[in-house]
Amino acid sequence: MASHRKSRPAGTRAAGIRTPALATAALTSVALLSQTAHAAPSADEGRPSVEEVEKKVDDLYRQAESATENYNAAKEKTTKQRKRVDTLLDNVAQRTQKLNEAREELGSFAAAQYRTGATAPDTATFLLADSPQDYFDQAQLMGRLTSRQKGAVDDYVTEQAATMKERRKATENLGTLTDAQNDLQTAKAAVQKKLAAARVLLSRLTAEEKARLAAIEKQKQEAAALKAAELAKQQAAAAAAKESAASGSSSSSGSSSSTSSSSSADSTVGTRAEKALAFARAQIGKPYVWGATGPGSYDCSGLTQAAWKAAGVTLPRTTYDQVNAGTTVSLADARPGDLVFFYDDVSHVGIYIGDGMMIHAPKPGAYVREESIYYDGESGIHSVVRPA
Repeated sequence: MASHRKSRPAGTRAAGIRTPALATAALTSVALLSQTAHAAPSADEGRPSVEEVEKKVDDLYRQAESATENYNAAKEKTTKQRKRVDTLLDNVAQRTQKLNEAREELGSFAAAQYRTGATAPDTATFLLADSPQDYFDQAQLMGRLTSRQKGAVDDYVTEQAATMKERRKATENLGTLTDAQNDLQTAKAAVQKKLAAARVLLSRLTAEEKARLAAIEKQKQEAAALKAAELAKQQAAAAAAKESAASGSSSSSGSSSSTSSSSSADSTVGTRAEKALAFARAQIGKPYVWGATGPGSYDCSGLTQAAWKAAGVTLPRTTYDQVNAGTTVSLADARPGDLVFFYDDVSHVGIYIGDGMMIHAPKPGAYVREESIYYDGESGIHSVVRPA
């Protein structure tokens, strides 16, 4: 019977058995290819885009600049406090010397009286005591003192009280100085942390990404330059209208003395502004260094302070104080020499040079340069202040 059975074609059997295996293999291959296709992007999933890096770095630089102004304030406070402590310590030393001289004079009186027996032993005890005021109130002892001796006692008591007062002041100010030094170190650490984070982000960029970052920066500068040109046109038109109105009023009779004095004041301000701008232009190309006030490098407020100092005007050290060191004017009325402040926290400042442009110390890694006041957009401008 078996010899009469028809054998199945080998191919049919093979197909029946192997079809599921091949299908599984095929599906597995598709899955692997699919995983491979998604594997390449997954390596970059946690990697920020160039735009994200640019925004993050800009934010870090702004935070560092804000921390720099805190550092500048703490440094200024520390310097002032150290001078005050030194003065107080000098006063304590001088008072102590006077106290010792008064004590020596009392001692000589007491020794002389003891040798001659002119007074009772308790007088010597009084004169050599650390707190003679306790005895001073005793009427019978007062009667034994000559006017010169009483003067010596008065001097001693006065100097002792003054010396103790100065010592207390010095101790309190030393404590304040320590607090200021701690604030200084905290602000310094904050600046360094922000700058280090920015450096890490930039170091991870490829050459191609750095080129894209530079292109983004260039586009921002071009857009800012267009905004500056618009402002320049507006200011030129306003100036022309003002000049026309002034010439019209001057042709009429009766020019007031107040107008004359106003022109004189404007001339003085203009002269100072020119000196400040001349100084600022001479610093172009010098590096930004946080906390620096020149002459080899500057931070933003260090540059503005130095520029106006060259014009004979003393400005505070920090942007927080400089913004209050003058008259606030509108952006449309900005004149060369005015200070332009940026951001809600007033953490950056530049010197306006006209036509929507300024000179400023921008950020770490950059140099003092001319740039549009719209370098970080119109919303970044906080206010304009005329120092003098």
